[in-house]
Amino acid sequence: MIRKYLAAETKRLSAKFLDGATTKAEWEKARERLKREFLDMLGIDPLMMKMTRTPLKATVTGTLERGDVVIENLHYQSKPGLYVTANLYRPKTVAKDAKLPAILYVCGHSNKGRDGNKTAFQDHGMWFASNGYVCLVVDTLQLGEIAGKHHGTYNLNRWWWHSRGYTPAGVECWNGVRGIDHLRSLPYVDGEKIGVTGISGGGAVTNWIIAVDDRVKVAVPVSGVSDLESYVTDQVINGHCDCMFYHNLYQWEWTTALALFAPKPMLFANSDNDNIFPMSGNKRIIERLRKCYDLFGAKDKVDEHVSKGGHAYRADLRIAIFQFFHAHLKGDKTPVKDADFVAIEGKELRVFPEDKDIPKDAINATADETFVPVAKVELPTEKNFGEWKTKLVKQLREKVFRALPEKVPAAKEVRQIDGTSMYLSAEEGVLFRGLALGFSSTGDKTSTLVVLNQDGEEEPTKAKKFWGERYPKDSYLFAISPRGDWARKNPPNTVDRSLVLLGQTADSGRVRDVAGFLAIWKQARKDGAGQNRVAAFGLAGILAAYAVLFVPGAIDEIVIVDPPTTHRDGPHFLGIMRILDIPEALGLLAPDVKLTLVGKSAKDKAFDRTAAIYEAAGAKDKFKRE
Repeated sequence: MIRKYLAAETKRLSAKFLDGATTKAEWEKARERLKREFLDMLGIDPLMMKMTRTPLKATVTGTLERGDVVIENLHYQSKPGLYVTANLYRPKTVAKDAKLPAILYVCGHSNKGRDGNKTAFQDHGMWFASNGYVCLVVDTLQLGEIAGKHHGTYNLNRWWWHSRGYTPAGVECWNGVRGIDHLRSLPYVDGEKIGVTGISGGGAVTNWIIAVDDRVKVAVPVSGVSDLESYVTDQVINGHCDCMFYHNLYQWEWTTALALFAPKPMLFANSDNDNIFPMSGNKRIIERLRKCYDLFGAKDKVDEHVSKGGHAYRADLRIAIFQFFHAHLKGDKTPVKDADFVAIEGKELRVFPEDKDIPKDAINATADETFVPVAKVELPTEKNFGEWKTKLVKQLREKVFRALPEKVPAAKEVRQIDGTSMYLSAEEGVLFRGLALGFSSTGDKTSTLVVLNQDGEEEPTKAKKFWGERYPKDSYLFAISPRGDWARKNPPNTVDRSLVLLGQTADSGRVRDVAGFLAIWKQARKDGAGQNRVAAFGLAGILAAYAVLFVPGAIDEIVIVDPPTTHRDGPHFLGIMRILDIPEALGLLAPDVKLTLVGKSAKDKAFDRTAAIYEAAGAKDKFKRE
């Protein structure tokens, strides 16, 4: 069921290439907005591209010569404490006042250990420097000299990356942007002739950099990107770690990002037998790119090169790359030769020769904790509560819950399982379970909906006992188990990670299921039904709270036992912590919904903020902690 759902969602988004633009005017009108959205999806504040940036503090720690080439081992700080280790290759002799074209080479994954990724791609640095370029080869976060992490949701269970809005793709992109800053600061570099290239992870980062940085004039992404059909429908996502993906908050057709570079020269280079970037996806991408470039009358500026073989460089691939830059950065169409040099021992290219040389203030290992700041929500006053609430709800709907319909339709009963349970659906292609827990013939016309966690078969029994004893006079006690019974295999966590590429998470889908059920009850209230309550333990209580927020008028009260105090602990929604956290989200239920928190965490000082919000809304008596 979930595989079919993911394929259907992929098909829907894949029809949105160029954000629906069909003319040059439409595309150019949308472009700046799309660039802002793309930065947002990388976890980069769009203002960072425009504001004065922090000092790079570029430092050369050693140099060596190989023939006519000088290599500098250097580091710079893309943000304070976020170190980027790199090798800069340049011609040994540069004519006075000469300005050379420059290449930023962004690395893929390699197993060079302490020497860093950059040492695996030295042949490119040597070729460019030997042919009149300056080339900066930069390490990646995970496999650089100062190691961070790329695999947060791939196999480290750092699902809070989603809530935080963090993806290592954002760090790699920003490190590359700052690498261009360094190149342009060099007196012998022509800042108007900058190119970017890289393979695999470096091919992906090439695409992200050229989408956001207008200073890049020529690009050659190599075997570094596919499309949603490939990643999701064909499950190619299983071969990739988190650094390959942005969080698709705005539900783009995936390769729209590449089109932001048009109509500047791009060579889309790949291999015909590459299992993690299959040709089926490559063919769709180049076809889309050609349609985009054709809007500008610039079909001659985009081309493809397909090498025969697997996921690797070969002579023909390298020559095609070098030739493309030569033609478009130098205007030189003379045939070129492959790199010819003796490999340099990796330790000679180290920026920090010994572990003791690594800066003590480096934050690379904890970049996921600092790169994307969390929101600092200013609490409302009695005067501005309405405006405050409207603004936050709008942000939630436009970004975090973009996939949720503006008016949530009522869930439908699909089929009965037995006399007390059934399957329902709040979204085509996805089922969730409903279970009657109890009735009372002497009830007080209050109905309680219990939202269950994904904790197995014992959860309904636990819920029936606890809530049945708490509300014995309820005329109706019903439970739902929202979607998500698929097995999570770690790695590669296929379903959960695929959902992010579609602008969702498993938890945002669960909110939709709860909201769909609440829409049934909202309709029933119009027909004269009594009071409605939602109840849940832990994470399910927060899912329920968002559903109540998005189906106003359905519920009078919500009761949550042992709620988490922060989205870092779940439930997880894309970028939620960039807008608010759980205490503020619960406060949005004021003034109409009575909120009761039960258990040890109910007394946590974090919920003092919830209390303050209810008070500002004039509903102090509707918030209780037991």
